[in-house]
Amino acid sequence: MRHGGITRSVTKHNELVTAAADIPRVIREAFHIATTGRPGPVLVDIPKDIVDPMNPNSAMEWYWPSDAELSAGLPGYKPTTKGHPMKIREAAELISRSTRPVIYAGGGILKARAAEALRELAELCDIHVVTTLMARGAFPDDHPLCLGMPGMHGNYTAVTAMQESDLLIALGSRFDDRVTGKVGAFAPDAKVIHVDVDPAELGKVRRPDVPIVGDCRLVIEELVRVLRERGGADAQADRSAWKSQLSGWRENFPLTYDLGDPGDGHVKPQHVVERLRDLTPPDTIVASGVGQHQMWASQYWKFNHPYTWVNSGGLGTMGFAVPAAIGAKVGRPDRMVWAVDGDGCFQMTAQELVTASAERIPVKVAILNNAYLGMVRQWQEMFYDERYSEVYLSPDLPDYVKWAEAMGCVAIRVESPEEIDPAIEKANEVNDRPVVLEFRTDAKEKVFPMVGPGQSNSDIVVAPSQAAELARQRASRGA
Repeated sequence: MRHGGITRSVTKHNELVTAAADIPRVIREAFHIATTGRPGPVLVDIPKDIVDPMNPNSAMEWYWPSDAELSAGLPGYKPTTKGHPMKIREAAELISRSTRPVIYAGGGILKARAAEALRELAELCDIHVVTTLMARGAFPDDHPLCLGMPGMHGNYTAVTAMQESDLLIALGSRFDDRVTGKVGAFAPDAKVIHVDVDPAELGKVRRPDVPIVGDCRLVIEELVRVLRERGGADAQADRSAWKSQLSGWRENFPLTYDLGDPGDGHVKPQHVVERLRDLTPPDTIVASGVGQHQMWASQYWKFNHPYTWVNSGGLGTMGFAVPAAIGAKVGRPDRMVWAVDGDGCFQMTAQELVTASAERIPVKVAILNNAYLGMVRQWQEMFYDERYSEVYLSPDLPDYVKWAEAMGCVAIRVESPEEIDPAIEKANEVNDRPVVLEFRTDAKEKVFPMVGPGQSNSDIVVAPSQAAELARQRASRGA
């Protein structure tokens, strides 16, 4: 079976090796292609017959090809890494004139190892930053210039700041539909500077006023140099009114949820994430699956270090959390690793904990068990007149504690708020095997804020406790 055709659409490159002598060259090229430009998977298909020891033509001598051989073998592959000087100067000019700028930082910041450069740019020009789902941690959440996550379930200030901005500085981001909402209504007054190493991203969704192809870190570093030459912070436009507006939004529309009556015994999923956050080291690595728990993890965890959030993002891979957490723990055995998972996602890949137990990989898993495919239920409730279909999962089947114990894990069930902290603290003390905490959470909880499907970001829906204030502000603007 040849794998090239079937994998072509899901790989950056693939190659069929037809002679054993070509293997060193092809492997060197594969690593180069996978790790340069826009990183991506490369498939090398090596037929068994060309490495059969009984075949006299399969003999080969392994060596690592030189840079010259690499260049000769890939004459058409030359990703652009340095931004065009003229475009960088144009970007600096737009930034200096802008009175309502926002840096729109995407996952490309992390791929380019550009977190420090991003912070230098933001602080030099005193510009606020939003970090997409895939960029969480690229800019510290506790920094005064951080607005948090934008998008369908982003916080109100991040979403509205982008919508009302006059300049979007898009760095390693792709204007995906979860961030833009209704594309035609997205940030209508904003000019766009778009920096990406992949030229196919520039103009794909939103036409940039200043497109820059290049590695994010190199482009940002050069942009900072040009801005300093132009006068740095002293050469920026007056943004005091914008800062005041952002401060007002932050004050009136913070992330919030109803804790409910302390005596009703309901465990709130947002509260669980907050306690996990506060009771673990600040550099804890967090992985999540897909759904409500994914959004709550991104919203309520404070990511102050890069490379501490592992997520499948736009791929929407249910079941991602457990295997991703295991991989993260193997890669960084010195760090605490938590998987925040939903009951639906956990059922898809829980069996990987057998491997973690057998190999003594002490990952920790928090299941937010609301007995539903929660995000689908939320959509059916809000947009399909509560016509629920195939979203209910029994809270008792399977028994997650017994299942986890059968896989060699320590397992604890949490059914009331006062049990949350002791369970997390006990889990943190276990370092010789995996731990699974099952939190029986309130099934009625929804993820807010929310921009409905096909809606403009201007139509963002906030938590019920904030709805009256939002309506008042919208009426005031309309008047």
